[in-house]
Amino acid sequence: MIYRSKAPLRLGLAGGGTDVSPYSDTYGGAILNATISLFAHASIEPIEKGIIVQALDRNEEEKFESTKELPINGTLDLLKGVYNRIQKDYGIPSKNFKLSTYVDAPAGSGLGTSSTLVVAIIGAFVEMLKLPLGDYDIAHYAYEIERRDLQLAGGKQDQYAATFGGVNFMEFYGNDKVIVNPLRIRQEYLNELEHNLLLFYTSTGRESASIIKEQQKNVTDKNERSIEAMHHLKEQSKMMKEALLKGKLHELGEILDYGFQQKRNMAKNISNPLIEEIYDAAKKAGATGGKISGAGGGGFMTFYCPNNTRYKVIEALNSFKGEIKKYQFTQHGLTTWTTF
Repeated sequence: MIYRSKAPLRLGLAGGGTDVSPYSDTYGGAILNATISLFAHASIEPIEKGIIVQALDRNEEEKFESTKELPINGTLDLLKGVYNRIQKDYGIPSKNFKLSTYVDAPAGSGLGTSSTLVVAIIGAFVEMLKLPLGDYDIAHYAYEIERRDLQLAGGKQDQYAATFGGVNFMEFYGNDKVIVNPLRIRQEYLNELEHNLLLFYTSTGRESASIIKEQQKNVTDKNERSIEAMHHLKEQSKMMKEALLKGKLHELGEILDYGFQQKRNMAKNISNPLIEEIYDAAKKAGATGGKISGAGGGGFMTFYCPNNTRYKVIEALNSFKGEIKKYQFTQHGLTTWTTF
């Protein structure tokens, strides 16, 4: 038998960064995001002897003797970290298996790849062991493994987006309290949003941890400019929610642009000359606003292109060494199944 899972990556549409502690613990955070048809995949296959972990998209593989704990050494740590935690908390009867993963977008792209991968791996183990974990349990479990066990800097939205799926308005508070509010958006509004929202990969990765650590330090040090920017981004998520629910799609570009201006003030290196050049070119071609995905610094950017301006924007972006990525919104989060 093979135990499989997949979890969707997400587009953060508003409020990005307010899910990161200590801001969310002190002031409360709010984010609006939507999952898309790019996925993290995981499979667990019993084998005769030993443990194999492999990331097929990265051509990385490690082999071990059967053991209760795999070494965290900078290679495939997400895969090994999930195994170690589940082994510790639940026990895995058979320690002879192959864990294989694949992600449909590059690491460091700003679509929540790492956290979504952790959710997918947990899902495969949940399917194999029949663990009694609900959506909130799985998302929080993924957060604990990534942020506490592995000490990787980041926020909370990605784990919940990957687990729940769909378009969600999420609230973040102290003591790891998270409330996921699924939004009932009319299908024609979603269709128009999907048509007008362009996803562009800048072909530059980034190390999100350093940006996020600076953001966290700015809150701890009470940097007024940075904290004020986060307050504005939290307000942006509420503006985005109202516009989507009421079908005021003509306002979305302006709302995105508002967030782009604010996000620059959260930490250094969120933007850079290349990002600014791409953003300006998209706006001159007809986009009314856009944003940097994830922590910033590179990866994917999204642009709102009303009234069929997407084609002129694509033409303008073709002068940069990037890639337009096709996608659809997805309504389902983590999915698991068993095949024989």
